[in-house]
Amino acid sequence: MVNNKSIYMLPAEWEPHKSTIICWPHQKEDWPGKFAPIQWVYSEIIKHIIPDEIVLIIVQSSIHKRKVEKILLKSHIDLDHVKFIILKTDRGWMRDSSPAFVKSENNISGISMNFNGWTKYDNYKKDKNIPKIISKALGIELQEMIYKDRKVVLEGGAIDTNGCGTLITTEECLLDNKIQTRNPGFTKEDYKNIFGKYFGITNIIWLRKGIVGDDTHGHIDDVCRFVNKNTVVICNEETCDDNKQILEENIELLHDAKLEDGFNLNIVKIPMPSPITFDNLRVPASYANFYICNKSVLVPTFNDVNDRIALNIFADLFPSKKVIGIHAVDLIWGLGTVHCLTHEIVNCE
Repeated sequence: MVNNKSIYMLPAEWEPHKSTIICWPHQKEDWPGKFAPIQWVYSEIIKHIIPDEIVLIIVQSSIHKRKVEKILLKSHIDLDHVKFIILKTDRGWMRDSSPAFVKSENNISGISMNFNGWTKYDNYKKDKNIPKIISKALGIELQEMIYKDRKVVLEGGAIDTNGCGTLITTEECLLDNKIQTRNPGFTKEDYKNIFGKYFGITNIIWLRKGIVGDDTHGHIDDVCRFVNKNTVVICNEETCDDNKQILEENIELLHDAKLEDGFNLNIVKIPMPSPITFDNLRVPASYANFYICNKSVLVPTFNDVNDRIALNIFADLFPSKKVIGIHAVDLIWGLGTVHCLTHEIVNCE
């Protein structure tokens, strides 16, 4: 029997950040034919995070660091708000390979979630070192997520929390035992125990599936996200697109869901951009892959008629922050956008 009483709490993304982690792109295969402009997209993202928080940039070598510095300077980014960590990685999707950062009294600790390339790709061996190196660089304790003597496989994009005890995820990602099975045999009760111990979660909202084109097999951060402790945004498809039935079912489940205090959720629907296909591959373009910074909210945009609608919805939801569209038409070829490539480190105060 696992003791669910936790000394940890996984904070919400809108809580004050100490810094944001980004791994500078180097894997050209992630963006076939699009790698050159990707570096400038990263610069735009960093530009809108600073100076209100430090950006920690992972680079592959000292030579790589100098190249990145030149690009940042050309983008008029003040390097005083940037710190570098030299670490060889396979990929650069920090949301998933970074440790989770949890609060414990007046401290921040790291939780290593045993990243394994989404149980799909082979090039993840270097990325398994990311939690240890980042935790050492930050001078924080790192604990490995273990349950029933097994290393738990999990990615940050698979979960979202309101910082008060409620977590949202999908059955497709964590319970499917046929495709990209993270933890064979694990049940909802097992995850309740795991999330309770390591994240201080007392309430889990289970949606069914992620969106079409998501190579992670069901990550929640392309579907539904908390924007405050009792409000979520959920993607909604009004056309006859193949996401329509998936999202309608998820919305129905949200209407029946409760928060940790027993109250109903406030549900805000956001549109989907028109389908984007690359070489007969549907990519997971979604406005739900936004990132909440200290002073701004960065929302991926796709040269789509719904861009403005989505940005206006977020502006209403975050009246005290600048809502900024990040051009993601090239970025999405890597099968992820703004939220996937960033990871916040909250203040412990």
